[in-house]
Amino acid sequence: MKLHLSRPSDLRLNASIAITGSKSESNRSLLLKALYPNLMISNMSNSDDADVMQKGLAVSHGLVDIHHAGTAMRFLTGYFASQEGKEVTLTGSQRMTERPVKVLVDALRTLGADIEYLKDEGYPPIKIKGRKLTEREVSLPANISSQYISSLLLIAPSLENGLELELIGKITSVPYIRMTLALLSEIGIVNSFEGNTIQVMSKTSVADKTLTVESDWSSASYFYGSIALAEVGSEITLSAYKESSLQGDSVLAEIYKDLGVETTFGNDRITLRKTVDERPEILKVALHNAPDIAQTIAVTCFGLGIACHLTGLHTLKIKETDRLEALHTELSKLGADISVTDAELRLSPSQEIRQNMAIDTYNDHRMAMAFAPLAIKTSLFVNDAGVVSKSYPDFWKDLKTLGFQITES
Repeated sequence: MKLHLSRPSDLRLNASIAITGSKSESNRSLLLKALYPNLMISNMSNSDDADVMQKGLAVSHGLVDIHHAGTAMRFLTGYFASQEGKEVTLTGSQRMTERPVKVLVDALRTLGADIEYLKDEGYPPIKIKGRKLTEREVSLPANISSQYISSLLLIAPSLENGLELELIGKITSVPYIRMTLALLSEIGIVNSFEGNTIQVMSKTSVADKTLTVESDWSSASYFYGSIALAEVGSEITLSAYKESSLQGDSVLAEIYKDLGVETTFGNDRITLRKTVDERPEILKVALHNAPDIAQTIAVTCFGLGIACHLTGLHTLKIKETDRLEALHTELSKLGADISVTDAELRLSPSQEIRQNMAIDTYNDHRMAMAFAPLAIKTSLFVNDAGVVSKSYPDFWKDLKTLGFQITES
């Protein structure tokens, strides 16, 4: 599906939008529910990723195809490795077979797992024969994706002796690790995170409980981008959000202050307001703990005509696409002066934004959604626009609520 986007008729945006649960929290909660079936989940994400995760957890033997869902690949690898008697082949899209799992597989093998690569060493597809894992101690590099770490932490309470995980080096993506540990604490699992050592105690059963998933902050980022590019006085209310969020991307509220966007919390919702039209000459942000909002921030800065320097982006190379190279290619199409390395992005101020360019999305939901707010400044096309269903199936409908003109072409 190819969509044509053009500016809203009224650039003073005003709308209220309900966003479903965080994909990150939903997938963690789903795995915990698989381990402890008496748990219930409310406000679960309606994303493709959560659907794939739920379906994967229901399989006990045979093929599990998780398509583009990287979180499901990492979480299900740990889950099936620890499930005695289950035997599955875990695979995904072509891009998924290029995304490494070796660090996680090595750690699980240290704990006693039986995992075999079926094609290339270190990459899916993998065959997993579930076993009772009795070893307790394992180590991982600290600068890897937090999903590897969370995969181990989520299965830890179901292991006979629990888990002691040592992280080697400087830790990145700390909020996602703390999100996992907070969910464990919420259901009564004793854990600790001191220095570079994480311990999770074993627990065979938990009390009945409903896990309420907060709405997705990554999804909120596209409305922050829209408000920043819109006129002063624009206002969007989003639900359901908490001021004390477990999600690292909630740092958006602080980052976008510098771009004229004020965030107000109240009644489990946030209200975004464009309060001033002043902006810095350059926005410098370290995104080690929130790399998923890098695309939105880069596009916002380009639309505002300001420079930005984003760091801490090393994990973006192995996402649904190489997001740094994808940003370089697509922003350059629009006239941006941009450079990227393996972990940084630099953008110079741009006076011109080219019209009616077609943005390629590379099977990456965030490419489609990050570029969409730019329609406030220029008309553009989005190729393979249906890719948003991976995390936010209602995105185009909600964007129309803001007045964006969207037609299929």
